[in-house]
Order: sequence, then C-alpha cells, then structure tokens
Amino acid sequence: MQINNKMSLTTRIMIGMIAGVAVGLLLQALLGDQKELFIPLGLFDFPIKSVFVDGFFHIGGQIFIASLKMLVVPLVFISLVCGTCSLSDPKKLGRLGGKSIGLYLITTAVAITVAISLALLVSPGVGHAIPTNASFDAKQAPTLVEVIINMFPTNPINAMAEGNMLQVIVFALLFGISMALSGEAGKRVSAVFDDLNTVILKLVTLLMNLAPYGIFCLMAKLFTTIDIDLIYALAKYFFVVVAALLIHGFINYSIILKVLTGLNPITFLRKMKDACLFAFSTSSSSATMPITLETATKKLGAHNSVASFTVPLGATINMDGTAIMQGVATVFIAQVFAVDLTLSDYLMVILTATLASVGTAGVPGVGLIMLAMVLNQVGLPVEGIAIIMGVDRLLDMTRTAVNVTGDCMVTCVVAKSEKEFEVEIFNDPNAAKALEDHKSL
Repeated sequence: MQINNKMSLTTRIMIGMIAGVAVGLLLQALLGDQKELFIPLGLFDFPIKSVFVDGFFHIGGQIFIASLKMLVVPLVFISLVCGTCSLSDPKKLGRLGGKSIGLYLITTAVAITVAISLALLVSPGVGHAIPTNASFDAKQAPTLVEVIINMFPTNPINAMAEGNMLQVIVFALLFGISMALSGEAGKRVSAVFDDLNTVILKLVTLLMNLAPYGIFCLMAKLFTTIDIDLIYALAKYFFVVVAALLIHGFINYSIILKVLTGLNPITFLRKMKDACLFAFSTSSSSATMPITLETATKKLGAHNSVASFTVPLGATINMDGTAIMQGVATVFIAQVFAVDLTLSDYLMVILTATLASVGTAGVPGVGLIMLAMVLNQVGLPVEGIAIIMGVDRLLDMTRTAVNVTGDCMVTCVVAKSEKEFEVEIFNDPNAAKALEDHKSL
C-alpha cells in the first residue's frame, strides 16, 4: 500500500494498462482457436476463460465504466449550474457558446482534411480483397432541425436518467441563469450547489484511485478477445488512422494552442496524460468527463465557469477523432471498391462530416452513423463499413484520447480569451503532482 502511495496516478494507470495487455495477449495465445481453456483440478476442470475473461475481467471493467458514467450527469449538471450562476455577464454565455462551437467545428474540419490527405498519400485500400460477407445496417441519422428541437427537454429528470447530455446542458444553463437572477433565494441555492460540487469532486477523486484496477480488467478482456489477424490484414488502414490521430493530437492542437493563447504545448500535453489514459482505456468521452473536467480546472488552470460549459459540450459534439476515422475510411472504402472520387467529393466529405458532428450529437453509435451519412453523400456503398468494423474497437480508444485532448485545448483557448484562466497553475509543474499527492492521502 505504501508503494502505491509513492507512485503517481499516471504510473499506476500505465502499470495496470501494460499488465492488462500482457495478460490478455498471454490468454489469447493459450486459448488459440479454442473457445475455452480448462485446467484439470482433480474432481473438476477449471475454466480459465469463463472465470477470468468473462468473469472477473468483465465484471471489474464494467463496474469501473459504470462508476464513471454514474458521475457524468450529476457532475455536469452541478458543475454547469455553479459555473453559470457565477457569471456576472449573461451575454458571456453567448460568447462562450459561439467560441466553443466555432473552435470545435474548425478542429473537426482540420482533422478530416489531414486524414483524407494522408490516406490519399498512402492509399491503404489499394490491392485489398473485398470480403464476400460484408454487410452493415445503417441507421437513420436525425436532421439538424430535429437535433436543435430535441436539445430542449420536456422532462429534465428523464433527460438525466437517459444521459441525454445536450438536454442536460440546456437545462443546467437555464437553471443557473435563473439562480443568478433570483436574488437572495438564488444565493442560498447556489451555496447548496457549491457544497454538492465539492462532494461530487471528492467522489471523482475516490474513483480515480481505483482506475488502475479497472483499466487492467478492461485491457485484459479486450486483448484476450481482439482479432490480431484482422489488424494484420487491415494494417495499412489501421496505421494510417493512428498516424493521422497522432498528427492531429500532437501537432495540430499544439499549433492552435500556441497561436491563440501563447501557452506552451509541451506543458499542455504533459498535463493531459491522466485524462488521455482514461480516455484510451474507456473509449468514451462521456465516461472520461469527470477526469477531463478536473484536468482542465486543477491542472491546466481554466476556471470552472468556462470548463463546466466547454468540456460537456466538447464531449457531446467534438468528433475530431471520429472525423479522422471517417476521412481515412472514406478513401479506403473508395479504393477497395475501385470508385474514383473527385476533389468536389472530398470537399463534400469534409463539409458533411464537420456539420454531422453537431447534427448527430448525443446519438448512440454516432461514429458509424456519421460515416454512413458521409458514404451516402458521395455515393459509396455503406456495406464497406463492415470491412473496418473489426479493428474499430482498438482505433476507438485512440481517437477518444484525441477527442479529450481537443476538449481541453478548446477549453484553454476559450478560458484564456475570456480572462478566466490561471496561467500560474498552467505553468506550475507541481500542480498535477500536488493534486495526485492530495488524492493519495
């Protein structure tokens, strides 16, 4: 126990992740083509896969994900209400919304442009055999008008129960504005919400200390069941997507941050380690949101009044990683099916994917729905999605880490422009360490 306290959270998470990957690959090698592996123990045979992979690893991983998702709605609602009611200028909300959405759309457009350019350069689909059983059932995406109408909840409690983040965000904003305009009554309610915010953040701290164990279970199960042969077969596609994600996450975000704020990108990326590891492990921007919010405020220095708005909004509409996958997948599928796309087709892909990131916000399976929309827009067969679905789980982990990095980068830019940013915290190399030391107490 003393050893754990001396290690940083990042180190413990990395150990859990590496150990999980190693155990998963070992079990996969032992299982081979068998569905189960039995160890004889006298009177009965002990089933390894059923007990560990489908048992302990599955239960531990799902409990960890569920505990993170449990925090999302109360954390976003309480934090956003606290941030909104503290705004002295109601017009500031309009500025925050305009800047945030504008930046998220710009970064998405840049992401898919980089992805298409890299895919055209490498040509991952040339010479690829088409699977004869490729099929994919494309779900209908809602129109932008429907999304805008559905942003306003008819039942806020139901919106919270279903985890409809756009509706939760809208209700929290309206509730916070009402508190700010309610005089003494609003101040009394505000004090209660401030206390609730303190309590919920303490709960985040407690759960973060369990992260290494949850991440170990997730990685062990994933790498026991993942099809390594499929990754080899789609190696060019797989590594083009990964390369585009790394370029966008490390280079594009760094340039935007430096140009718009003057902040040091190296410091920013260093302080994003924990949030990125969580995002990579969970493959969910929403599940990672408690850690993203804590990183944005306590490590990077953004005020809660800004971060409580930009982070939940980014987790809902910021689809940079997904847009990269769509850009590479579009080129890959076009090359597999020997369809020549024109420059205007690629421009249409960029426009469709960028606007669809807002138009399909909050929809389950949003990445594949957006990709189906993009393929339909340029006349490519939607069945091509089935070819890449086998490796999408592993790529989803990487693109979620990129999405979370984008959420925090936009938060820093918006907070700095609104003078709601503590440069001292951002530049303090001990800010992250002090936070981890506090957690280990």
